[in-house]
Amino acid sequence: MRKSILLAAFACCTLNLNAQSTRQITTDNGTNTTHDPVIMTINGKPVLRSEFEYSYNKNNNEGVIDRKSVEEYVPLFVNYKLKVAAAMDEHLDTMQSFKNEFQSYRDQQIRPTLISDEDVEAKAKEIYNISKKQVDETGGLFNCAHIFFRIPQKMSTEKVQQKRQLADSIHNLLNKGSSTFEALAQTYSEDQTNKDKGGELGWAQKGSFFPEFENAATALKDGEVSNVVQSPAGLHIIKMLQHREMFPYDSVRTNIINFIEQRNLREEIINNKLKAMAEEAGNGTTTQQIIDQKAQELQEKDPDLKNLIQEYHDGLLFFEISNREVWEKANSNEKALEQFFNKNKKNFTWHTPRYKGMVYHVKDKDTEKAVKKSVKKLPFEQWKETLRTTFNKDSVIRIRVELGRFKEGDNTWVDNKVFKKNVTPEKNSSYPIENVFGRLLKAPEDYQDVRSQVVAQYQEYLEQQWVAQLKQRYTVNIDEAVVATVNKH
Repeated sequence: MRKSILLAAFACCTLNLNAQSTRQITTDNGTNTTHDPVIMTINGKPVLRSEFEYSYNKNNNEGVIDRKSVEEYVPLFVNYKLKVAAAMDEHLDTMQSFKNEFQSYRDQQIRPTLISDEDVEAKAKEIYNISKKQVDETGGLFNCAHIFFRIPQKMSTEKVQQKRQLADSIHNLLNKGSSTFEALAQTYSEDQTNKDKGGELGWAQKGSFFPEFENAATALKDGEVSNVVQSPAGLHIIKMLQHREMFPYDSVRTNIINFIEQRNLREEIINNKLKAMAEEAGNGTTTQQIIDQKAQELQEKDPDLKNLIQEYHDGLLFFEISNREVWEKANSNEKALEQFFNKNKKNFTWHTPRYKGMVYHVKDKDTEKAVKKSVKKLPFEQWKETLRTTFNKDSVIRIRVELGRFKEGDNTWVDNKVFKKNVTPEKNSSYPIENVFGRLLKAPEDYQDVRSQVVAQYQEYLEQQWVAQLKQRYTVNIDEAVVATVNKH
């Protein structure tokens, strides 16, 4: 909503083409390296060519359908900046909601720059060392497989006994060497997550399984098979595949880095780095002050970042002031909408007639009469609530109604009854009496009939009036010579 700030909401304006000025970018030692001339001033505030180019190029890339030339884009950009100037004059940038949202966005751009690949690597090694210590303290890693027979808690004694007999018979086959463990697991195991892998559970450390299972598994040497073991989940025949120490760091590094990204541990790394930087700075320096300082440094070095942050800053102000002056004002002022419609009726038409009314489904003739009578003398906008409170105010649904301004093809009942089309509406046996009530209109009779169109045109009207006022209020100076150099220097 606020990330694509500019093009859609701009309105055209005429321009005051006067003064020229130039600004130079200098390095730390004071030498001029790049000219970045002022392309325009809005209310005395200069706008550099680089900011205009950033906005123009971002909003007119190859993916944009309605691409603008530089000359076409200038008035759009000016209107945008005029509204930002108005927002600044109304001190909207001092609202706490604005400060919070802008700071949050800006900090999102700055925080990732506070850490390096080395910081992430250090966190990965820290995680590895903690894991290695835990594994070493619990006796290393082990990998085993099992043939599993599930026993739900409410399984009958008879069925439990049948499962026990099956497990014992499979164990006997293993003892006799009649089949391999892997083949029997693939055939009989009820653990769907690993039966196709011969029951292999993967590398684990102590504390990963039910104690009954784990005690039996870790007592085995590599290659040994247990007796039938019962755990809270069911029966197991376990084969110990291998014991080993913790894997070396390089072999698990990629997995740890992925873990850091998935768990968003970068934020933890950043927070720790900020705390360390604040402590090192001393004098009660806060972490937010560190971010503020970093933001200033980066924007001085990176014009694209500076323009991105400025765009968001201005975009928030643009949205808030536009909402106050145009969007919300147009959408909520019903009296103004009605007056605007009445003055501009010729602008609101339908290509085909509309049936303004309802399709009703009732159980008996008395209810049908009552339905018509209840709304006959009421404005159409009051029909819905009147019908609900009169007939369906409790749990009993006495009527079913579809209200609307129907054109041909919108509703089969309207098509059949009003537009006399050869269609067969679907009947409802619970509500055997079905009919329509309303009026056929060739054109909208009030603003509610075309409210969305009225709102859109009224917003456009308010926009034009507002921009005209802003152009009277603020001076706009554009340097046409600089405009001619956009993307050409």
